Parts: sequence; structure tokens; C-alpha cells
Amino acid sequence: MGKNKLAKFAEMETFPHVFQYPFARLQQETFPLRGKWGEAFFHNDHPIVLELGCGKGEYTVGLGELYPDKNFIGVDVKGARIWTGAKLSHEAGMANVAFLRGEIESLTNFFAPGEVDEIWITFPDPQMKKVTKRLTSTRFLKRYLEVLRPGGRIHLKTDSPFLYTYTRALVELNHQQIFVDTDDLYDGSFEDKILGIQTYYERQWLSRGLTIKYLSFEPHEPEGGFVEPDIEIEPDSYRSFSRSRRVQ
Repeated sequence: MGKNKLAKFAEMETFPHVFQYPFARLQQETFPLRGKWGEAFFHNDHPIVLELGCGKGEYTVGLGELYPDKNFIGVDVKGARIWTGAKLSHEAGMANVAFLRGEIESLTNFFAPGEVDEIWITFPDPQMKKVTKRLTSTRFLKRYLEVLRPGGRIHLKTDSPFLYTYTRALVELNHQQIFVDTDDLYDGSFEDKILGIQTYYERQWLSRGLTIKYLSFEPHEPEGGFVEPDIEIEPDSYRSFSRSRRVQ
């Protein structure tokens, strides 16, 4: 591990709004804020919003600035990524932002049933070959429902035509209520404050002429359980090599 990463990890240990609980640590101790985020950490009863796979945390911080009456928690397993947003929000003195280093698969260890009001999934790996690893798959939707309040929403922002097509098909097949569905968020027809927040990767995709897709829906498990869509989806042609090389 490089010195830069070690320095970031060390600095994050000093941030009071960063909680580092990778899987190994969860096996040794219980997460103390489960079911108590509002009372014990944010000290209010405002809605709690998660950004899953938050990366550098630009969206978590941006949403926190736009909506001071909500609490935002960025979740990612990579601590070196979280450091950017954690440092920004700490220096800005943002009381409605926190970061959690941990696996998304462990959400129920961090949040009690009904404790979360909204979930944002921003530019995840589309996992074109592995359905169960897609953050919008039925496997993950079931997990989200364990922590979301009734009527809670899920928001997906993605540059991936593959993931957008897959998620839209899944949502429609399982009769989920859709609030917003657009394959080009910046075509001028959609007006919302969130347009002012763009992540590092989002700016990269836009500079290459790619459109940003956005899907907002209310999840609920259908009678008989979720069903995966059985459709052929054309792979994303621009994802033939690693994300770091694509950015370059």
C-alpha cells in the first residue's frame, strides 16, 4: 500500500463523521449506530439518504449542501476514495454528512429496518457479466428493502446504456412505481437542483459525448417475489478495458 493511501487512512481516523467497518471488523463487533443514526449521530429526526458506491463522495457532499434538512451517508468499501468527500465535508463543517467504509452487502448490519428514506446509486460498475453483482439486481433490491422505509425511493444515475436498459426492464417487469425515467438527463427537459451536482466520472463521460441516464422509483417486492428480466442487452462498447484506462 502506498504512503499516500496510508496517510489518507490515518487522517480519516481523525474525522468524527467517518466510520470504517469492513467485513472483518463486523465479525468482531456490532456496529453501534444501527437504528440510532438520527438520535446518536445526527441528533435530529431528518430523513436519512444513502449514496451507495459513493467513490470520492462528490454526490454525498453535493446533496448535503442542497438539502440541509436531510442527512446523507456515503457508503463505499474503498477508504482512499472516501477521503476526498470526507475531508471536504469535515473542513466545511457539514453536520448532515457522514461516510461509512463497508460492504454494501452488509447494509443490514449498519441500518435498522425502515431507517433509510432514500438510496442513490451513482455510476456503478454495470457488471455486464455478473447479474448478482449489479447494484440494481433483484438480489440487491431485496437488501435495500430491508432498510428502506415504506415508500422510500431509489435513484440510479449511470452512463451505461447496458445498466440503464437492464434496470428499466427489471423495474417494469416487477411493476415498481417509476417517478422519473430519462435516457438523457441533460437534454433540457428535466429541471431539478441535482443537475448541478456532477461527479468526477460523470464529467468524464459528458466530455466524451455520452448521455447520462436517470431512473427514480419506489421499490416493493411483488407477490411471488422479484423476477429477473430475460432479455438480450447489447454490451457497452466503450467498456472494453479498465475504468482507469477509459478515463485516460
